[in-house]
Amino acid sequence: MNFKSLTYYLSFFCLPVSFFSFLNILYSSYFDYFLNLESYAITLFVSLILGGSCYFLGKNAEKKISFYEKIILIILVYFFTSFFFSIPYYLSNYQISFINSFFESASGVTGTGFTIFENIKYLDPTLILWRSASQWVGGLYFLIFLILFFTNSQFNYKLNNLVFNNYRETSGYKACIKLFFLYIFSTLLIFIMFTASKIRLFDGLNLSMTVVSTGGFLSTNSLNQIIKNHAQEVVLAVSFLLSIFNTFFIFNIFSKKNNIKDHYEDYTLFILVIGLTILSMLMFKDLNTIENLLNILSSLSNSGLTKNIIQANYSIFFLFLTTIGGSVISNTSGIKFLRVYILLKTSFIEILKLVKPNTVINQNILFSEKKINNDNIKLSFLIFISFFISLLILSSILLIDNISFENSLKLSVLTLTNTTISGLYLSTNIDFSNLLTSSKLFIILFMIIGKIELISIFLIIKKFFFKN
Repeated sequence: MNFKSLTYYLSFFCLPVSFFSFLNILYSSYFDYFLNLESYAITLFVSLILGGSCYFLGKNAEKKISFYEKIILIILVYFFTSFFFSIPYYLSNYQISFINSFFESASGVTGTGFTIFENIKYLDPTLILWRSASQWVGGLYFLIFLILFFTNSQFNYKLNNLVFNNYRETSGYKACIKLFFLYIFSTLLIFIMFTASKIRLFDGLNLSMTVVSTGGFLSTNSLNQIIKNHAQEVVLAVSFLLSIFNTFFIFNIFSKKNNIKDHYEDYTLFILVIGLTILSMLMFKDLNTIENLLNILSSLSNSGLTKNIIQANYSIFFLFLTTIGGSVISNTSGIKFLRVYILLKTSFIEILKLVKPNTVINQNILFSEKKINNDNIKLSFLIFISFFISLLILSSILLIDNISFENSLKLSVLTLTNTTISGLYLSTNIDFSNLLTSSKLFIILFMIIGKIELISIFLIIKKFFFKN
């Protein structure tokens, strides 16, 4: 394995941590929040030293790395970034253990939103901003991984080639630069909409970083304390809707190349949202249309934020939506919408062949000219099976921690789909700070697996332990 090349690329992923550390130092100094100032200075120092060391160690190494090494790099990035973001938690005056600090930071970086804090509103504002920053950075990293690393033609289990993406027209690095500015633009757009709807500036800033990264951290204990009227609900719904679409969708709306017609996946997702909202209105008549729409979009975006508490009997409906997720080129997790579509259509085709063997069957993917092939079916089925293997393993481990069977199963689904706990899925909160250390470590591991897929782990094991 080319460790020097890995360290070279790893050094660049330290830069955003350094930037937000410096930003928090400025924020703390300007508003006289000196309680955690030293911890951000230490984080800035550590991230710069380790990042600089990694850069000088690998700058003369071969820059080309294999797909297996790319997967290892992604895992290292998640763990390194989580370590950096855990430092201010650990060094704060809240007496947080290192494992709890790492759990909180990993939950942020993966956009999951599980938290060890019971009362968010009493936290230092700089620490609240730090939590939101961890989500924002993690969301940016995941999109970069989708474009730079998961476009391998031999192991294309993300199915990136089946949807519209701008990196076909240019190099991966140039596409990442474009994506970086699109990500910033989306964040600013959502923030401006929140501000225009008269959401408190600090809450709007944190919520915009949460929504754009499909995370679950809030600046208060409840979404009801931020979203207080129908206008704000509409703005939040639009923000969630943007987060489930292809990241390049907004860009192509204003593009002169008229590529908007190629976003057939996003059109289908929009139709799905409308259909599911109508269904939820029939199921939950006590909620208004916007509240039902928010619950649908929150689940599809794998954010999980909600203003309502849903009856336990209906939680399976929203849990199912979290497994679907949104567009392939988005921050959402789960099995992903396109894979679910391929599995469902393939099943329908096989049934139709049995009933009417001579019928000519349309095998096109959505409204495009692309057709479903055997590789698409195999990969979609493999991801489907690996998801349930992961679900079985994690839920079995959580049962040891005296968590009920129902809650362990639901918590496992939320972990694998990187969705926060809320009243949509669980009627009671889970105290993550008091879980067994083994449970926390496995949740951290499967939060990362939820992003990179279990098949990535299988490929690494096959490569390095079963070479023959």
